[in-house]
Amino acid sequence: MELYFLGTNAGVPTLQRNVTSIGLRMLDERRALWLFDCGEGTQHQILSSPLKLSKLEKIFITHLHGDHVFGLPGLLSSRAYQGGTTPLTVYGPPGTERMIITTMELSQSRLNYDLNIVEHTGGVVFEDDSFVVEAALLEHRIDSYGYRVTEKDRPGSLDPAKLTAYGLKPGPLFGRLKRGETISLDSGQTLRPEDVLGAPKRGMVITILGDTRPCSNVQPLAQDADVLVHEATFMHDLAATAHEYYHSTSTEAAEAARAANVGQLILTHFSSRYKDEEQLQPLLEEAQSIFPNTRLADEHQLIPVIHREQSASLSD
Repeated sequence: MELYFLGTNAGVPTLQRNVTSIGLRMLDERRALWLFDCGEGTQHQILSSPLKLSKLEKIFITHLHGDHVFGLPGLLSSRAYQGGTTPLTVYGPPGTERMIITTMELSQSRLNYDLNIVEHTGGVVFEDDSFVVEAALLEHRIDSYGYRVTEKDRPGSLDPAKLTAYGLKPGPLFGRLKRGETISLDSGQTLRPEDVLGAPKRGMVITILGDTRPCSNVQPLAQDADVLVHEATFMHDLAATAHEYYHSTSTEAAEAARAANVGQLILTHFSSRYKDEEQLQPLLEEAQSIFPNTRLADEHQLIPVIHREQSASLSD
C-alpha cells in the first residue's frame, strides 16, 4: 500500500500547496484507490499524479468543512468521463448525503456508475474479507472523524520444502491450501494449510485523522498503527491559537504518536503562514525532537506503507 498526498494545506490553497486530500493506493491487495477527503481542486491534482479515478473505490470524508469536501461534486462528475463505471461508496458524517445529492440535482449531473453514500457516527463503517475501517469522533468545531484502516492478517507463504516432502507439485492444490482449505492427497492423507504454510503475515494499520485538537479518541484510533497521519496546523508557539480553532500543533501530533506507539508519523494540514518547505522545517524538527520517525507530507510523492517494526529499524 502507498499513501499519496494530493493536498496538505489548511483552509485555503496556496501556490505551493492544495487543500486536503489523501490517496491510499492498494496495489497487491485489491488494485483499488481509496481517498480520504476531497478538497477543492483534488481532481486537478489527480491529473498530475499516478492515481486513476477509474480505480477509485471508496471516499472517506472526515468532516464537512469546505477545504475537505468542496472537490467532491467535480470529482464525482469527472469520474464518469474518465473510465469510472464501477460502484463508488462515499462514507461521511451526517449531512454528507444531503450535500452531495443537492449539488448533483441542482447541477443536473448524471453518473454512469452506482454511487452509494453511507453516513455514520463512528464505529465500524466498512468490513470485508481483507479490511476493517473504523471511525471515531474527534474534537473540532463541527463533527470530525478519524479513520483506522486495518488490513486483516494474510496467510503465510507456502513452504517449498514441506510441499516437496508431501510429494506435491505446483498446481491447483497450492491455491486451495493458500486459501485455507484442507485437501486430500492421493495417498489418502489429509493435509491442512498449517502443515505447509509459514506464519501469517500481519496486515498493515493506517490511521488518518481529520481536523482535531488533542482528545481522548486519538490514541485508540492510532494505537500501534504502522502509519499515523496527523494534522499539524501550527508550531507549538501558537498552541493557544491551535486550541482556540480546534487544531493541533506539531508537538501535540508527535506526543500522540509517541503515546500510541506508532511506526511512522506523517504531518499534514499546514497553516498558510508557513509558505514553503523551508518554513515548514521547524515544525518537522519540533515533532522529531519528541517522535524521531516523523516526516512532512509532500504533495505528489508516493509514501510506501511499511510495518511498524521496519519503521523502527530504519529510524535507529
